[in-house]
Amino acid sequence: MYATTYHRASSLADAVRLRGSSEEAKYVSGGMTLIPTMKQRLAAPSDLVDLRHVAELKGISVNGRHVRIGAGTTHYEVATSAEIKAVCPALCHLAAHIGDPHVRHMGTLGGSIANNDPAADYPAAMLGLGAVIVTNAREIPADAFFTGLFETALEEDEIVVAVTFDAPERAGYSKFANPASRYAMTGVFVARRADGGVRVAVTGAGADGVFRHEGLEAALAGSWTPEAAAGVAVDPSGLLSDLHGSAEYRANLVTVMAKRAVAAS
Repeated sequence: MYATTYHRASSLADAVRLRGSSEEAKYVSGGMTLIPTMKQRLAAPSDLVDLRHVAELKGISVNGRHVRIGAGTTHYEVATSAEIKAVCPALCHLAAHIGDPHVRHMGTLGGSIANNDPAADYPAAMLGLGAVIVTNAREIPADAFFTGLFETALEEDEIVVAVTFDAPERAGYSKFANPASRYAMTGVFVARRADGGVRVAVTGAGADGVFRHEGLEAALAGSWTPEAAAGVAVDPSGLLSDLHGSAEYRANLVTVMAKRAVAAS
């Protein structure tokens, strides 16, 4: 690793101040992506501003069906939250299958969506749930937050504080995981609101990152069944093709994972 200066922020204001002290500083929470990247010498921030001890980023609250999750909440805490499980068990299921126990105990929701890895699970949940990403400066709908591979609408000094959403009537998540990394080769999050509105978000398959699939949304709005999802042909153009699977393979996985997600909802 390159030499770096470590700072422990005590508040959001303190974190922003510390980040502003250097043009090459970066925020770090669980460090599940940034630290390995630094070890590989692919990133060399002059300063690291640790957000793990910032109280404003902690906590889970559920009021009726309205959910607020602090950005500093770990995957393990989401996976084992009785409050979230009571209104949106699909999110607990998703969190319980991220990485391995070490990753789940250290990695955070805010860090995952801020990094926006194209194969990460949480971006699909946020897009599928129609969540709002709350930062220290504004509120950003998930549809506007994820802008491309490893890219979001966040400004350089902006911090994700929490995410909020109204739990849907039904929701499910299924992914075909890479056996080594447990990242999603294709993952699909489906959600149906009480008014019949449907959202379907796909991760791991898009060449430009997480995305919604309108064809699956329309089919499931008409019939919330695995058979309805099975009848949708997914266009492989615009999908990722790599050593793990071709675009055509992933197109088939989108349909299969959508079927399984609906069945699990």
